[in-house]
Amino acid sequence: MKQLYKFRPIYIVYGVLTAVIFYAQTWKTAASGITARDFRMALTSRYDTTRLPLNNDSLRKSATESTDTTRLPGSDSSKTVTTIDTFSIKFSKDSLDAPVKYEAADSAVILIKDKKVLLYGKTKTEYKDITLTAPKVELDQATQIVTAVNDKDSTGTVINQAHFKSGTNEFTSDTIRYNFKTQVGLTQNTTTQEGEIFVNGRQAKKVNETTTFIKQARFTTCNLDEPHFAFLTPKMKVINGKLAVSGPAHPEFEGVPVPIWLPFGFYPLSKGRHSGLLPPRFSANEQFGLGLEGLGYYKVLSEYWDVKVYGNVYSYGGWSVNLNPTYRKRYRYSGAFNLSLLATKFNFKGDPDFLKNKTFSVTWSHSVDGKARPGTNFSANVNAGSTRYNQLVTNNTRQNFQNQLSSSISYSKNWIGKPYNLTLSANHNQNNLTRLVNVSLPDAGFSVSTLYPFQGKNSLGNKWYQKLGVAYNGTFRNQFSFYDTAFRLKDLIDTFQWGAQHNFPITLALPPIAGGAVIVSPGISYSQVWIAQKMRRKWDTAKQKSDTTITKGFFTDHQITFSLGFNTAIFGTYQFKNSRVLGIRHVIRPSISFNYKPDLSRKNFYTDTVSRGFAYRFSEYSGALYPGYGEGRTGGISFQLDNNLEMKVRPKKDTAADAKKIVKLIDGFGFSSGYNFLRDSLKLDLFNIYLRTTLFEKISITANTVLDPYQTNQNGVDIDKYAWEGGKFKLGRLTYGSISVSTNFKSKPKDAKKEELRKKQQELAMQDPNLAADQQQLLAYKDQNPSEFVDFNIPWQLNVGLSISFVNRLKADLTGFEKDFTSNMNFSGSFNLTPKWNFSVSGYYDFDGKNLQMFQMGISRDMHCWQMSIDVTPVGLYKFFSFSISPKASVLQDLRINRTRSFPNF
Repeated sequence: MKQLYKFRPIYIVYGVLTAVIFYAQTWKTAASGITARDFRMALTSRYDTTRLPLNNDSLRKSATESTDTTRLPGSDSSKTVTTIDTFSIKFSKDSLDAPVKYEAADSAVILIKDKKVLLYGKTKTEYKDITLTAPKVELDQATQIVTAVNDKDSTGTVINQAHFKSGTNEFTSDTIRYNFKTQVGLTQNTTTQEGEIFVNGRQAKKVNETTTFIKQARFTTCNLDEPHFAFLTPKMKVINGKLAVSGPAHPEFEGVPVPIWLPFGFYPLSKGRHSGLLPPRFSANEQFGLGLEGLGYYKVLSEYWDVKVYGNVYSYGGWSVNLNPTYRKRYRYSGAFNLSLLATKFNFKGDPDFLKNKTFSVTWSHSVDGKARPGTNFSANVNAGSTRYNQLVTNNTRQNFQNQLSSSISYSKNWIGKPYNLTLSANHNQNNLTRLVNVSLPDAGFSVSTLYPFQGKNSLGNKWYQKLGVAYNGTFRNQFSFYDTAFRLKDLIDTFQWGAQHNFPITLALPPIAGGAVIVSPGISYSQVWIAQKMRRKWDTAKQKSDTTITKGFFTDHQITFSLGFNTAIFGTYQFKNSRVLGIRHVIRPSISFNYKPDLSRKNFYTDTVSRGFAYRFSEYSGALYPGYGEGRTGGISFQLDNNLEMKVRPKKDTAADAKKIVKLIDGFGFSSGYNFLRDSLKLDLFNIYLRTTLFEKISITANTVLDPYQTNQNGVDIDKYAWEGGKFKLGRLTYGSISVSTNFKSKPKDAKKEELRKKQQELAMQDPNLAADQQQLLAYKDQNPSEFVDFNIPWQLNVGLSISFVNRLKADLTGFEKDFTSNMNFSGSFNLTPKWNFSVSGYYDFDGKNLQMFQMGISRDMHCWQMSIDVTPVGLYKFFSFSISPKASVLQDLRINRTRSFPNF
């Protein structure tokens, strides 16, 4: 065998010297915080896989205890003495308490003698929660300082900057020098972001984990490299997540300084709630004069409570104050309260239009998390106030035309596992036109779910009588009414009413017949009402008018009904061949019910002449809370026919053989009526006709009407003669009808992801109880300045709503009936004139008065980090003009230029 290696003595000498040098360098490196294992890894590692822990963790592990077991002379072999050999190593003062990990895409150079590591290319250095990326990095083991610099091209232009991140704090710089141990750093040309504010400093010094001092700082909310505007200050201190404080500062626009100096600056950076002043807005109003609006203070009272107090002050003497506390306890309850006091003073004394008035408004919303107390709920939705408050509020077209207000406060208890349910509530409603206020307090309701008394505990209910069920529903109400212009306690007592209603339905669940196609529903129901007053009208011949007499007391009315109902569904389909329309399906749902009701209420009805030559049938309980039941026996049938129409089509874009799409043509249309065989006249009931549909998934149509099949006398009262009798064919006359059409057209968003994000943010904001109290104020501000809320991501959109209705109403002099028509249209829309300019309009047209009740238009300009809007309301209760230019960022929302003028139109 051929000898491959030839033994030479020089090899032994070389090996010994190598071992001595290696172990000497190993212990020297260990004293500096680098173990022998780490040193061997450094010798064998390549550029982008280098990992050199600059710490003493492994060194501490090397200080071990070794155990030696020694047998004593002359003793038992099983008895030993344990001795512990220990050794200690002196730790280097410059060692770190965590490893430093680094990598480089290009190359890494380790200078062992200088205790430095040089990294080139796309480098990454990690220490604890610190991550540093830069084109070039130098790690100094002796000083524990890391230095990162940027990368420039041949012309001196910076290509890549160094990026530093520590927890939530991060910034980019041309040069970074940072001490891992002291956490002190020095940077050049640094840019960082705190919330919505971007800060750039020529030189920055990080003195600890949270505090940074900046020299020659420029801060802005514009995210461009060359911002449209900024504030310059010679020095600035930033405390992460808390605040920033600056010295004298002045603004600049497009790099041009503006000679307006602020002595100092204080900028809150903390997230969440914090107390502070609410700055005012300047306004001018023809009735109120010059004024400051929105001046106030916001105070965080506790973790669960906060309060905002703000108001308006005007030069003519008018003022307003708003108290707005909000509260929230997660997973328990949340709510908001708002009390507004408005002192109106139009013009000066002696002026013919002088007006002085004081009004108020109260709103309260409260909700409880359903999981907090299962089976129990308390909620409140209060909107009340003076009947003239909405009319006198300026610059709010939505609230000016809101004439109906209502409130509800309710408590409900549902016994879990038991069929009982209790509801207590207080309700309110008011009409600002008639100035009538109705208050129901308290209202109570108690119900028992269907019980099956003949069904045993372990019975499955196979016998027919075991499916016999009985339930109970009862309500109790108290109500009083008053006019806010003539409020007196005596009048309040005179209008007080109370009443109750009890209902005992008895049902029987029978199996379907005709092969399961027809469902049979028999039932018996007994009802009773408690009434607190009677009312009778009597014609006074001498005075030629009708007098009304009210009798207080306790009265009852009863009703019992028997019914047997049948309902089913009929399906029909017409299929097409060689067409995109695959078929049309028609579903018919007929139902018929046989019913009987004895006449238990005839004694409560009377006939009287309410005007000359006009007699009418009245109920004594017509003015009560529960007006009693109708007179006459009922023995007949009631019927209803409901339909819907659907179409199945093949989509254009989907070419699959089984691809299909269901399109609803008509959601529902039909009619209902009845026939009473036991009635002496007018046996056929009125016909209720309805229609619901959504055309092209865009146009929503809802219509309903009442068809009277009888002819009338000269006073408009029905007579026992059908409309089609007398030679002329006529189905009847419409006594009531309404139709509403609404549609919303808009283009596709330019950026679908941005639109989806906007919708989610809007939903979260609406669900946030902390913002609940601001919703009305926000809606009011949107009405005043709609162009400030333009979505430039939607190129165009159009909303139109049309409403038409009529009703046969008894004349004021009780001489007959007259038809009362109402019709109106509301519209709104916007479109982008250019990618940065948007024009919007909105209005309300009254067809009855043939005039435009309200019209508003606005134009807005997107200026990247700023926005400008001009809004004009030339038609309305108040004529309004507003010009505003302000930054988009919420942190600078008070840095706005605003000019507002309003003029009355009444």
